[in-house]
Amino acid sequence: MVLGSSSPSQTAPAPQALGLEPGRSFPVGASVTPKGINFCLFSKNATAVELLLFDRPDAPEPSHVLRFEGNSHRTHFYWHAFVPGLEAGQVYAYRVHGPYAPEQGHRFNHNKVLLDPYAKAVVNWENYSREAAIAPTDNCAQALRAVVIDPCAYDWEDDVPPAIPYGDTIIYEMHVGGFTQHPSSGLTPQLRGTYAGLIEKIPYLQDLGITAVELMPIHQFDDQDAQPGLINYWGYSTLAFFSPHQGYSSRKDPLGPLTEFRDMVKALHRAGIEVILDVVFNHSAEGDHLGPTISFKGLENSAYYILEARDRSRYSNYSGCGNTMKCSYEVVSNLILDSLRYWVAEMHVDGFRFDLASVFSRDQLGRPQDDPPLLWAIEADPVLAGTKIIAEAWDAAGLYQVGEFVGDRFAEWNGPFRDDLRHFVKGDRNSVRSLANKIMGSPDIYRQPGRATTRSINFVTCHDGFSLNDLVSYNTKHNLANGENNRDGSNDNVGWNCGAEGPSQDPKIEALRLQQIKNFFTLLFVSQGTPMLSMGDEIRRSQLGNNNAYCQNNELSWFDWSGLQTHAGLHHFVRSLIGFHQSRNIFALEQLLEVAESSQVPHISWHGVGREQPDWSAESHSLAFTLHDPAEGEMIQVLLNAYWEPLTFELPALLAPQHWYRIVDTSLPSPHDFCPSATAPPLKQNRYQVGPRSSVVLMMQPHLLTQPLSPS
Repeated sequence: MVLGSSSPSQTAPAPQALGLEPGRSFPVGASVTPKGINFCLFSKNATAVELLLFDRPDAPEPSHVLRFEGNSHRTHFYWHAFVPGLEAGQVYAYRVHGPYAPEQGHRFNHNKVLLDPYAKAVVNWENYSREAAIAPTDNCAQALRAVVIDPCAYDWEDDVPPAIPYGDTIIYEMHVGGFTQHPSSGLTPQLRGTYAGLIEKIPYLQDLGITAVELMPIHQFDDQDAQPGLINYWGYSTLAFFSPHQGYSSRKDPLGPLTEFRDMVKALHRAGIEVILDVVFNHSAEGDHLGPTISFKGLENSAYYILEARDRSRYSNYSGCGNTMKCSYEVVSNLILDSLRYWVAEMHVDGFRFDLASVFSRDQLGRPQDDPPLLWAIEADPVLAGTKIIAEAWDAAGLYQVGEFVGDRFAEWNGPFRDDLRHFVKGDRNSVRSLANKIMGSPDIYRQPGRATTRSINFVTCHDGFSLNDLVSYNTKHNLANGENNRDGSNDNVGWNCGAEGPSQDPKIEALRLQQIKNFFTLLFVSQGTPMLSMGDEIRRSQLGNNNAYCQNNELSWFDWSGLQTHAGLHHFVRSLIGFHQSRNIFALEQLLEVAESSQVPHISWHGVGREQPDWSAESHSLAFTLHDPAEGEMIQVLLNAYWEPLTFELPALLAPQHWYRIVDTSLPSPHDFCPSATAPPLKQNRYQVGPRSSVVLMMQPHLLTQPLSPS
């Protein structure tokens, strides 16, 4: 061990006064004890490690440099030391010495100051430069540093996780910054775009009927990872898997993001709303061989990333973002599991949505595995046992595992649900049978016996792709603002502009667009599974046709709160539809509905324009079905017309004095498009004319039932 100063001109106390002890190899990261701090990190091929201690977050140079050498500071591949007298709040970083041999997979570079992979707070953002992390020169002044925290130094009061079953869950995918950044939010500039700002809008989420927010990445990310002149807005460029993003904090002190995030979680829980994190473990912000050295590359490049077998200076890119984390390597698996446990145990989050989760299925050479150890470890972990775990069951290199994702607990983003609903509502051929399967809970995809239908996360839109307004307003993407000549973003959107590309002053086109939006929402909330809606779709948030707005931190992406007035009718419709969904037991069932009439179990019956005469042909554009739960006395009739002419549907007969009551008709203007069951108008005939491209939901009022249903 060598103890030395990095600068002869420093005025800090002599470094020898700190002292240095061997420490221990666990836990990994910086751990606070009553007598000091234990530091530990992994590096298999390093020759020496230097711990840099800074007097303040933005100090250009460290006040102390403590060098780990020899067996006393290394156990197996873990480097460690204990520094007596240090306390929580200490700012630190590392330099790691070793071979720079990219052709062998090694990228050690003593010119680069490295962030601890277990950093729980990240500072020096005022000086951070991604370019300095790429350049060959020393980047100490521009490098990010970690802050030692004491995770127990927070009063959670009486916080209890809501523990809401999937069957009772309504997920709202949202961007923390974009939710309140717009001036129309009514918040002070200091609170806009922050965790604290989200707290102020919790009553809105409650009123809408939301039970879980799925937050786009809040792990500390690199907002400089974008085209020149733009910033990374979405956050799928993670730097630190344990640290809440500093840019979402209204507080500028080093521990502000940590405290404010916890305040937000606590407030959401008090409102009965769960917190699900969108986590990005499939790649990091360090990019490809031309990218910066921020942390993992300089610590042990070949351990953290999958490298190309024929050229180990290059990165396998199964993520589409330049590199792929080697999730099957034990050290990386431990990092991921430790992160998940930390966010549950110390930050009280309720679940995770795993971005490009199929990367977890790849082995150390990138090959798909049948039984990936990390996924089974996540599923079996006792700390995570009470959480929601949701997989985006594909990656960017063609591995698509929807319906086949490993495990007994993982729910899945149902991509085919999104696509099949879009095809039907658009009016495409050969879409009715696929739609019927998705309405039932996707038995065509999820074939495992006994699998809960609520593990299908149903959605029409999400952050990635068109917003719902743009889905009915654009035929093609319009991404020129991203600076990539419109090459980025998906070309396959299944969108239809209803007769004009982009904003239109034609009242007929606008009316049709609104009707199509209501059709999508109706289908989402009458289908079996767990519904998820995307931030702002309930007020027609538009990105002007940009289907990949990852770098648009501006009004193009933000939630414009004036839409609550402009589109008050749609907001009322969605809010009412969510309430209807939540009040009906049949939408909370986990078992697959029987496709036959039965007086004993909940079931579904299919119809066309004629009762019990569904049209499954390729040219069909209509479908009807009856949902019946005998135990609850519930009976719901849904009529779907994606044809461009009105269609008259025959209704199942009911015995007098019972009637069908109209709950939803998307062809009607607000507020008549949704009628609460208590005031819904009864139908006097056993037929109903459904307007062009519209949806109808009818209900038999169980409290009015005085005679048994007609068996005919």
